[in-house]
Amino acid sequence: MKRRQEDFANLVNEVDIIMLDIEGTTTSISFVKEELFPYVRQEISNYLKETWDTQLTKDDVAALTRQVSEDARAGVEPLPTSHSPEVLIPALVATVAAMMDADSKVPALKALQGHMWHRAYLNGAITGHVYNDVVEALQQWKKAGKRLVVYSSGSVQAQKLLFSHSCHGDLLHYFSDHFDTSVGAKVEAGSYRTILQALHSPPPEKVLFITDLVKGELGGVTNLTFIVC
Repeated sequence: MKRRQEDFANLVNEVDIIMLDIEGTTTSISFVKEELFPYVRQEISNYLKETWDTQLTKDDVAALTRQVSEDARAGVEPLPTSHSPEVLIPALVATVAAMMDADSKVPALKALQGHMWHRAYLNGAITGHVYNDVVEALQQWKKAGKRLVVYSSGSVQAQKLLFSHSCHGDLLHYFSDHFDTSVGAKVEAGSYRTILQALHSPPPEKVLFITDLVKGELGGVTNLTFIVC
């Protein structure tokens, strides 16, 4: 264990940018699976009813409607053409549940989830989980002059909500940049090229990505350094 800790410290010393995954890395997988996602399933009907006339929800409903019509893989029937909330809300609830069952990562679903979580964080219904040792590491890395960024399958909005409303208080200030799957999947080399470009093209070997992805999924995708935790 001591040797592994020394190796990790040496890797950190050699890089300029540390990029963190979230689920299974900074944050317990159980928080995502047992709190965030169940909250959406349990509260979506009430949320839609309470926010139906807001522009934000109108935009979310329009995006979901387009997604269902474009993607047969959503696994649901087409949404009703009726604009009545009494008719459309139950159909939307079923649509979202089917997308979540399929582990869909489409932007329309991510946006709605993010808006629901935003409300939940603000009213205290949810508090973001972050491991104790992550907070200590963020403090040390920032003090050492490292640039800290996030790359997660969760939307940028969801990332910022989690860190700004964490169980350790507001941690958002530690991070300079956030990336989600809008840049591509974490197993695709092109995703990392896009991120490096957004970070003003640092040498790949100067970037360390800490993630819970298995090594086989990451093998050969880029020249970045990976730590699988």
